[in-house]
Amino acid sequence: MTNQPSNETRSGVISAICAYLLWGLAPIYFKLISDVSPDEIMVHRVVWSCVLLLIIVLLSKKLSPLITIMKQPKILVKLMLTASFLGVNWFMFIWAVNNDHLLDASLGYFINPLFSVALGVIFLGERLRKWQMLAVVLAIIGVLIQLIYIGSLPIISLALACTFGIYGLLRKKLPIDSFIGLLIESALMLPIALIYWQFFVSSETSNMLSNTASLNLLLLFAGIVTTAPLLCFTAAAKRLTLSTVGFFQYIGPSIMFILATAYYNEILVMEKLITFVFIWAALLIYSVDSLKAHKQKKQLRNLETAKR
Repeated sequence: MTNQPSNETRSGVISAICAYLLWGLAPIYFKLISDVSPDEIMVHRVVWSCVLLLIIVLLSKKLSPLITIMKQPKILVKLMLTASFLGVNWFMFIWAVNNDHLLDASLGYFINPLFSVALGVIFLGERLRKWQMLAVVLAIIGVLIQLIYIGSLPIISLALACTFGIYGLLRKKLPIDSFIGLLIESALMLPIALIYWQFFVSSETSNMLSNTASLNLLLLFAGIVTTAPLLCFTAAAKRLTLSTVGFFQYIGPSIMFILATAYYNEILVMEKLITFVFIWAALLIYSVDSLKAHKQKKQLRNLETAKR
């Protein structure tokens, strides 16, 4: 019995690593189907994610909570809003990967934790500690360096960070099971995806009956690419604190950075590298500060428990 907590923690750590590994390796999948247009890939991602999530919800016997939520118009309206941000994020990521902007996608997901901190201050009334403030300032300087020396903002990076950060903020306020929530969001996108597929996609690959079996299998795999990391993430979140899970989130963009520079040969100009260095420094400061704050909270809880 004494080994149970450590086993749970170990299982949680493995699940978290698997989740962020899968998210980091996802660009390889999208590169495999780069001959298919991003909008068409997006359609398949919505359709097959919806199918797979429905199967998961049914197998996990969560149909009753799903029906309960479907009967609440206010929650559905909020999920419609989250679905719009999620849809834009999905499409932007697919477009970035298949148009050789994987470095920009990597930067976007490095920026995301710091953007989420800023959102917490603005919308949740959270207060920044001094080291967190320094981290945010360094991130802003990093972005401004690219603006000054390259002459343009990292639009793709900021768009990915903003859409995913706002999505996370909105979902945080909705106490809904992650799979049920994602299923409803996918279902809300489904009619648009099907209409677009039927009337606006006219490529050689749009008719699955005329595709090769291997291509159709890859397109169907879009559902797994979307849901598999979420399965692992949910398993990790159940066994670890969210702050602990958060320390693994840099695995994904780090893998993307390595893939972009070492495998797909994207050009990393000095100005972009400087931006990355500032973001990495900001994340290091942010992570160390968060770790210290987490340890202090744990010590306080232990002291309060001992007093009782």
